[in-house]
Order: sequence, then C-alpha cells, then structure tokens
Amino acid sequence: MGNSGIGQFIPLILIFVIFYFFLIRPQQKKAKEHKIMIENLKRGDKVVTSGGIIGIVERVIDNDKVEVEIAENVKVEIIKSSGIQGLLNTTEIKK
Repeated sequence: MGNSGIGQFIPLILIFVIFYFFLIRPQQKKAKEHKIMIENLKRGDKVVTSGGIIGIVERVIDNDKVEVEIAENVKVEIIKSSGIQGLLNTTEIKK
C-alpha cells in the first residue's frame, strides 16, 4: 500500500518538472536579460516603451528613470524597470 501511495505522486512531480523547464525557467531567464538591458541603458540608445512608443534615451535620471525623446523637442520621463520594453539598437550620441 505504501508503494502505490508514492506511485500516485509521480505524475504530479513530472508535471511540476515540465512546468519548470517550459514555463518558469525561460521566464526567469528573460527577466534576468531584461534587468541587464535596463541597467546598461545609456544616452543614444533607441528603445521601445511598454506602450509601444519608440524613442531615444536622452539622459539617465537616477537609477530608476530615463528621459526619452519620442519626437523632436518632446521628452518624457519613463521608469526603467516597467516602462522600457526593449532595446532596438544602439545609435551614436548626439553632439
């Protein structure tokens, strides 16, 4: 009877292992890459906001905000961790 009790948990354990390798682990890896990308933002980087707006980083304010130019003479402050979705490419610094 003890053997059949352990046998009932094997499918549950297999499901957890599958969830870990197909859902949890890739999500953690993506979050880690996003954090590294956010920490390395610098002036001149072309970014996409979480709202889908494309802009160029004008300056980094503190450790948690950036000023992004979304149009000529239109600048907005964005929180880095939640407002920046991705990095399009690195451009040259304006002089």
